[in-house]
Amino acid sequence: MAEPAAGPAPAGRRPRVGLLGTGPWAHRTHAPALAAHPDAEFAGVWGRRPEAAAELAHAYGVKVYEDPDALFADCDAVAFALPPDVQAALAVRAAAAGCHLLLDKPVATTARDARAVAEAARLHQVASVVFLTLRFAEPTAGWVEEQAGRSGWFTGAAHWLGAVFPPDGAPSAYADSPWRKAKGGLWDVGPHALSVLIPVLGDVTSVSATRGPSDVVQLALRHASGAASTAVLCLGAPQAAAGVGLELRGSEGVYRLPDWSNVPGAYGRALDALLTAARTGVPDARDAEFGARLTEVLAEAEAQLPAE
Repeated sequence: MAEPAAGPAPAGRRPRVGLLGTGPWAHRTHAPALAAHPDAEFAGVWGRRPEAAAELAHAYGVKVYEDPDALFADCDAVAFALPPDVQAALAVRAAAAGCHLLLDKPVATTARDARAVAEAARLHQVASVVFLTLRFAEPTAGWVEEQAGRSGWFTGAAHWLGAVFPPDGAPSAYADSPWRKAKGGLWDVGPHALSVLIPVLGDVTSVSATRGPSDVVQLALRHASGAASTAVLCLGAPQAAAGVGLELRGSEGVYRLPDWSNVPGAYGRALDALLTAARTGVPDARDAEFGARLTEVLAEAEAQLPAE
């Protein structure tokens, strides 16, 4: 039997949101967005490195937690800025404690763990949202909704070529990330490409994958609409070759993904979506269930890759 729904914060009190994680993403996006949000209270920080958690908490004048379960007990919702497989286990615990979940992508790097998060959210009746940048940033979020309303799609082509680990220059601020080094562009930026292709072209009905240079992975996808798409993904592109693009072609024409900016603002809109889902009880389309589906497609692709 399902437990009672967690529900919104009591009337007259803003929902309290805790942050788990202390890396560059937490400093640059999560913490600023949580602190600036007018409808939520940034309650505190927990991290695997206590000194880093204390530093981040001090910067925003919030409580530092030594134990994630203590943070869960004090919060209505929790935001994750952790490696995916650390996130997944803690998200299950947070849901059991009645916390709504603002997850990072990918939710996990195995289908089983991602499904466990989605099932925990369902069982404990907590809201969930996965922060997929293109689905919350503007104007890309509105562009995706517009394209999802069209029909007659024929094909799509996406590329996300990151220079996190470039062969010809200094690595990015996100390079000190063991999971990114181990899993590469397929898992780090693959969710972004799929988060646009799937809502527009339909669920993935078949996928094939192959390797290219560096950590390049190329996906060939067939969708429920009958359309075909491709995605080229990597984190190790030469700096001059780095970039992001996505093009859709169909009977209504050719449509290209616009540029976007203000990622902390996009994160604030993701929190808006979580708070709305918690208040209304209506699941968001970008919830843990959708995150689990993305993980299933990526895991199927990874299983087809030839050994390096």
